[in-house]
Amino acid sequence: MTDPGADRPRTTEPRTAAPGEAAPRITVEGLTMAFDGFVVQRDVGFQVPIGDIFVIMGASGCGKSTLLKHMIGLVEPAAGDIRYDGESFTAADLERRAVMSRRFGVLFQSGALWSSMTLAENVSVPLSQYTKLGPAEIDELVSLKLALVGLAGFEDFYPSEISGGMRKRAGLARAIALDPDILFFDEPSAGLDPLSSRRLDDLILELRDSLGATVVIVSHELASIFAIANNSVFLDAESRTAIDGGDPRHLREHSRHRSVRDFLSRGELEEAQP
Repeated sequence: MTDPGADRPRTTEPRTAAPGEAAPRITVEGLTMAFDGFVVQRDVGFQVPIGDIFVIMGASGCGKSTLLKHMIGLVEPAAGDIRYDGESFTAADLERRAVMSRRFGVLFQSGALWSSMTLAENVSVPLSQYTKLGPAEIDELVSLKLALVGLAGFEDFYPSEISGGMRKRAGLARAIALDPDILFFDEPSAGLDPLSSRRLDDLILELRDSLGATVVIVSHELASIFAIANNSVFLDAESRTAIDGGDPRHLREHSRHRSVRDFLSRGELEEAQP
């Protein structure tokens, strides 16, 4: 079988906190996601150690993006708890949540750029809103963030004037404007050609290393999953709960759940068996 992640950047092994080490950056415990009585997922639990690239996987419609929205506070859980460095985000009041959320950088599928603003103006929004920096300092930081994602010299371009891959990178520049501890990506490779997708994967790895950030990604792209993720949770649409987790490369061959193996191999492993 051809490895979708062959010749792609390799990641470190998944890590768990040893005695005396810091608590996991993210802990999700007993999380139930429901709308108008319909349960999307129930009793979901996992931990994300500091520095991991953690992927939320599962078939279409299983609740991957919904889980991410719960984790950043856009949707309230029906039950359960989400904690960051041991502190409950779920139980925090709005003021405390706002403080905790400043540690997040979020990139949605579309990039979510303001079409009427230049790239520089888009990236400057969080800096103007959450810091006391002056215009000259903000301009300098904006240029730096755009340079980090390979968009130096594009400060005055509008989103309509650049490619889809460049818009994703501009959205990423805005996501890292405040040097977040945690980066959230919702299908970052959606709509990109293979080369642009690979470049974005490489950039995510570089930013994880340079920022020391923990990364959470919603994805169904196997090449990206195997290239950059070292930890995961698999949401099962049928049982409506998380049925497995860990290094995707290990799960592809050794998960006790056929649905997980099929998802990560697109059925190739099962077809190859007598």
